[in-house]
Amino acid sequence: MNTPIASRLRLAGLLPLKRDQVAGDVLAGLTLAALAIPEVMGYTRISQTPMVTGLYTMLLPMVAFALLGASRHLVVAADSATAAILVATLAGVATPGSPAYVGLTMAVALVVALALLVAALLRLGFLADFLSRSALIGLLSGIGVQVAAGELPGLFGLSRQGEGALQQLLSTLGRLDQSRIDHLLVAVGVLGVIAVCRRLDRRLPGALLAVAASILLSALLDFPGRGLDVVGTVPSGLPRLVLPAVGPSQWNAVLVSAASCFVVILAQSSATARAYALRYRERSLENVDLVGLASANLAAGLSGTFVVNGSPTKTEMVDAAGGRSQLAHLSAAGVVLLVLLFFTRPLGLLPAAVLSTIVFLIGLKLIDWNGLRELWRLQRNEFVIAMATVVTVAQVGVMPGITLAVVLSLIEQVRHTYRPRTCLWTPRRDGTGLHTVPVAPGVLAAPGILAYRFEANLFYANANRFTQEVLAMVNQPEAVIQGLVVDASGIDDVDYSAAKALLELRDLLMAGGVRSVLVTNSRAILEELKRFGLARGEHGMGIFSSVPEAIEALSQPL
Repeated sequence: MNTPIASRLRLAGLLPLKRDQVAGDVLAGLTLAALAIPEVMGYTRISQTPMVTGLYTMLLPMVAFALLGASRHLVVAADSATAAILVATLAGVATPGSPAYVGLTMAVALVVALALLVAALLRLGFLADFLSRSALIGLLSGIGVQVAAGELPGLFGLSRQGEGALQQLLSTLGRLDQSRIDHLLVAVGVLGVIAVCRRLDRRLPGALLAVAASILLSALLDFPGRGLDVVGTVPSGLPRLVLPAVGPSQWNAVLVSAASCFVVILAQSSATARAYALRYRERSLENVDLVGLASANLAAGLSGTFVVNGSPTKTEMVDAAGGRSQLAHLSAAGVVLLVLLFFTRPLGLLPAAVLSTIVFLIGLKLIDWNGLRELWRLQRNEFVIAMATVVTVAQVGVMPGITLAVVLSLIEQVRHTYRPRTCLWTPRRDGTGLHTVPVAPGVLAAPGILAYRFEANLFYANANRFTQEVLAMVNQPEAVIQGLVVDASGIDDVDYSAAKALLELRDLLMAGGVRSVLVTNSRAILEELKRFGLARGEHGMGIFSSVPEAIEALSQPL
């Protein structure tokens, strides 16, 4: 294998391993296990799969990425966003929690693995950039609202009712008189333990302590015998490697689910890995990370669990604990192995209200309040995109939310290009040169000369706007225009429709006695202009390298 990707598959996430960092990585791995084990158990409440499948996501998938991924920091395991996608797309074709349903979640992981591998081989890591940061904030926040609203009834010992987050919230509030005090006391106790631990030291595994304490109390006070819902039997031992069985009528749901998960994994994992690579001045190898993510999902799909993803929260857990390589993640996988072999029996005594409380807090943590506030303060139009995504995900579902997020992001980008910034060059008042000002009548670069700057690629959608604005300025009654400088230094591409519009504009200006020239330093744009006949021959537009040079040329008599 001599491909660029294959040449980098050399334990990049592990090596070089610094001797003085080994102890720190191992300790960070133990911290990750303590904090993340309750979390991944909670994610199974979201995906509606057996609790042991959450532990499975921190075993073979985590090892696979540690060995084949490039990022030294990215933690790959169960994730709330992809877990929510699974239940939204698969619940209609199999009963959640059933063996058939688990088989479908495994199949989704295998399809995602194939898609990620193809993306890596075709070097498509850049596709992550098509889900904007504002859309991702809205998507994850919407999932947070959906998850928190869905788990709120469990804190009161109530069943979940309603489809959307708002309906579930109203249903819970309307049934508070039916609350079970034993479930509520457990939930309050868990919240109290986690809150105290966070106040004392955020590195304390509050969720793990709450889980351990609740299991101990469940055994001592016989919670199951007193009617308190518990998790039940959790299988022990290693996962079996099997291929899932999928019926012909179920493949459509599997493919839709996989496509949605693929988009989220691509965006979230790439953004997280890139952020930590920048933090530590390391090289980000997105396409190699895709190979690691593909192998992790392949391991997930074969070992009886669901889709895994790069987790920002778990990655921050390891980083805050001092982990600087994938050795930390291998250490966490080792702890999970011990839990699967020796400690699954006590997990069966875990009260269901504990998991509901942990998942409820996960949902609240997913809501990016800081990101939403920053969007409101800095970019209102992108705040609208984020909030539209939040509402859609929370009320309609994850898939429509992802679709809306991508579509709105692309529309916003097209809107920027359709209505780009335009301005006019004019002399400074102190005579020290030129500066740009908004387009307005009477603004000239020199007597009888307009210098117009267009700050976007010129293509079919904005070509007419370009032409109309230029003609409006040339025909203004405030001044007689004899020359036009088009500052094209902000234009990187001109398509066929835009080139034809430029040719027509040139002819209209020539017929009106207005000379026109272009300013560009781009060899590629110059070649395009020549190909379309805009920069050659006696009818071609003059090309200059600077605006002052172009103005000087137009100021000279013919």
